[in-house]
Amino acid sequence: MCIDTISSRNGQDWWRSAVIYQIYPRSFADADGDGIGDLPGIAARLDYVQGLGVDAIWLSPFYVSPQADAGYDVADYCDVDPVFGTLDHFDSLLAEAHRRGLRVIIDLVPNHTSSEHPWFAAARQSAPGSAERARYVFRPGRGPAGELPPNDWISVFGGPAWSRLPGDAEWYLHLFDARQPDLDWRNPEVVEAFDDVLRFWLDRGVDGFRVDVAHGLIKDPALPAWDRPSGEIVDGGARGPMWDQEGVHDIYRRWRSLVGEYGPDRVLVAEAWVAPASRLSRYVRPDEMHQAFNFDFLTVGWSAERVRRSITTTLRENDAVGAPTTWVLSNHDVMRAASRFGLADAVSWPPAAGPGTPPPDGALGLRRARAAAMLMLALPGSAYVYAGEELGLPDHLALPAEARQDPTFHRTGGVEHGRDGCRVPLPWAEDEPAYGFSPSGASWLPQPEEYGALSVDRQLADPQSTVSLYRRCAALRTEFALGLGTVEWQEAADGVVAFTNGAVRVVVNLGDEPVELPAAGHRVTSIPEAISEGRLLPDAAVWQW
Repeated sequence: MCIDTISSRNGQDWWRSAVIYQIYPRSFADADGDGIGDLPGIAARLDYVQGLGVDAIWLSPFYVSPQADAGYDVADYCDVDPVFGTLDHFDSLLAEAHRRGLRVIIDLVPNHTSSEHPWFAAARQSAPGSAERARYVFRPGRGPAGELPPNDWISVFGGPAWSRLPGDAEWYLHLFDARQPDLDWRNPEVVEAFDDVLRFWLDRGVDGFRVDVAHGLIKDPALPAWDRPSGEIVDGGARGPMWDQEGVHDIYRRWRSLVGEYGPDRVLVAEAWVAPASRLSRYVRPDEMHQAFNFDFLTVGWSAERVRRSITTTLRENDAVGAPTTWVLSNHDVMRAASRFGLADAVSWPPAAGPGTPPPDGALGLRRARAAAMLMLALPGSAYVYAGEELGLPDHLALPAEARQDPTFHRTGGVEHGRDGCRVPLPWAEDEPAYGFSPSGASWLPQPEEYGALSVDRQLADPQSTVSLYRRCAALRTEFALGLGTVEWQEAADGVVAFTNGAVRVVVNLGDEPVELPAAGHRVTSIPEAISEGRLLPDAAVWQW
C-alpha cells in the first residue's frame, strides 16, 4: 500500500522534478528532551513536512558515531546512534513517511569513517603493510625519521591532512578532521563492504542515498604535492589530486547497477563540489548517479548575470547527458540564504561573515531569500530545501566560542567561524521552551531571540509569512508541472532575470531600480508590496500567468 501511494507521485522518475526537504536530525525536533533532535522527533513533525508540498525528505547522518563532526564520522553504518533513537525508530519513521507519500533519502558517508570504527581500531593495532591498514590511506613519513607528513596536503577543515598515531612509523590521510580517516577505495574489501551497507538500507525500504564527498573517494595514487587549500574545488574548477579523479565513476556505475536491482525509483545523489558544469555532468550520465547538487547555482550570489549564466550552463550540460538539474540555496554546510543575501557583499564566495565582520542586513537578506526561493522553485528539475529555509531562518552568527562545535572552528583557531550558525535547532512554537524544539528547553546549540518571531506556529497563522509563500509556490509548481518544464528566456533589463516555464512567467529583480511588468491575470509575489504602479521593486520576484 505504501509503495502504491508513493508511486502516484511522479512515478518511477519522481526524482526528475521533486522538491526534496533536507532534515538535519540533531536540529529538527527533540522528542526525549536531551536537547538533541532525534528520529521520533522527526516522525512527530511529518504532518508539517507533508504540508509543505515536498516529495521526499533527505536525512543527514543518524548512524552510530562519536559525533566529532556531527555524525559525518561514522563508527557503524548499519545502526542508529542512541542519541537519535533505534533501528525500530528508523523503521517507524520510514513507514510513516511512506504512508504520507514522502520518499526517504539517507546520507551515505563513504570517503572516510570515524577513527572509532572497528576497522580503524584494527588498523591502529596492526603493523605497517597489514591488510587492516590497507583499508585506509597509510603512508610512511618524509624526513630522516619519517617525522614529516607524506606530502603537504591541507585538510578542508584547516591544518595538515595527515596525522600520526602515537609512536607509529606511518601517517594516515584525513581530508577532513583527524578523527575521520580516509578509506582507500582501490581496496576491493572497502568496495564490497559498502555494497553490503547499501543493501542493508535498501532492504529496509529507503528510496535512495545522498553520497557525501562523492568526488573525493579516489586519490591520485602518487599523492603528489598540492599545497593549496583543499576547499574541494578552487579557482573555478582547479582539480587537486584528491578530488574528481576518474576512478570515482567506476564506483558509481557499480552502485547504479546495485540500486537498480531494487527498482527504477531508487536514487543516488552526488554531493560533488566539481566545476565546471561539464565535469559535474559526468556524475549524472545514464549509468551513474541520478542527481548531483548544483553548487554553482548556490554560490553565484545576488547577481542577475551570474544567475542567468549558471542556469543556462547547467541546463545545457545536464541536458546533454539526459539528466535533470538540481537547484539548491542552502544546506548544513553553508551560510543560510537569508543571511548570505543580506551581506554588504552578497556576491563573492565564500561569504565573508564572522568575528570582526559587519553583520548581515536581516530584513534585506530575508527579502532576497524569498525572491530567490521563488526563482528556484520555478525552474525545471529538482529543488532542495534545507529545513528552516522555508521559515526564512538566518544563521546564528553571534554564537559564543564556547558553544561552537564545528571542527572547522577549532582546527583554524577560530579564524573560520565554521558551520554551527546554520545548524541551530528549529523554532516550532514562539512561547514554548527552546521555541518548541525540546520539551525540556534544552538545545545543543543556543537559539537566537529572533527565532521566536520566525517560529512555525506563528508563520502558519500568517498567510504572508515565508512558510506560506513556500507552500503556495510548491502547490503551483505541481499544478503547472514546472519541474518538468523548459526555461525560455525573456528580454529583461540589466539586473533582472526573466523567463517563462510553460504558462508561468517568472521575473526576479536583482537590480537597484523598479522594472515594468506586463499585465497578467494572476500572480504571486515574493512580498506583498513587491509591485508598485505596475513595476516590480528591487529584491523581489513575481510569478504571472
